[in-house]
Amino acid sequence: MTLQRTLVIGDIHSGLRALKDLLVRAKVTREDTLIFLGDYIDAWSDAVATVDFLLELRKTHNCIFLRGNHDELCYEWLTEGRDNPTWFMHGGRATAESYAKADDRTKKTHISFYESLENYHLNEDNKLFLHAGFTHLKGIDHEYFTKSFYWDRTLWELALSLNPDLDKNHERYPQRLVHYEEIYIGHTPVTRMGKTTPQNGANVWNIDTGAAFKGPLTALDIHTKEFWQSDPVHTYYPGEKGRNGK
Repeated sequence: MTLQRTLVIGDIHSGLRALKDLLVRAKVTREDTLIFLGDYIDAWSDAVATVDFLLELRKTHNCIFLRGNHDELCYEWLTEGRDNPTWFMHGGRATAESYAKADDRTKKTHISFYESLENYHLNEDNKLFLHAGFTHLKGIDHEYFTKSFYWDRTLWELALSLNPDLDKNHERYPQRLVHYEEIYIGHTPVTRMGKTTPQNGANVWNIDTGAAFKGPLTALDIHTKEFWQSDPVHTYYPGEKGRNGK
């Protein structure tokens, strides 16, 4: 009997070599559901190849692709053609250089991919997946600013700061956290905490283990909490700096 798993995968940041390694280490099969938390590009040199790989992967596997802030920035650059110096400083330059070698057909296909990304995914077990967070106390359906889904950092900050002894039924328990069984995010690298493994605060799980910097890429089984990791992504790209400074 084949075990059907749901694996959530953290921010890839163009680390295609690490992603391929990770899928092998996690022994991913066509029976698995793969939920990607966004930020497919920006950092390493494989931006175009990473998206090409994901487009092929969804033909054979059950994939859910969520929207990350870096994906949105790249989409705006591809469709509006405007230079974004801040984006360039945070991994966009490597992505722009990658797309400079791509033909128009590839760019159009990738634009369609970025447009198809979902802001969030809520499964049948009331588990929420999104790149960053949300701000409305009543949950995602009431969010005023949809950009929060891929830009917000306050949800993770809240989860980390919460007193673990505070009961969910307590009047001071954060209302943002009561609507969902579990919440899975990326966006804020746990390497900022000196960690390189998935971190949990309250019912929030952060799977961004710093692939854009000096951390590995991670896949986590949402039911068992077992996880698999690549080597530190920078080791697959010798001579490149990713987002590790100029």
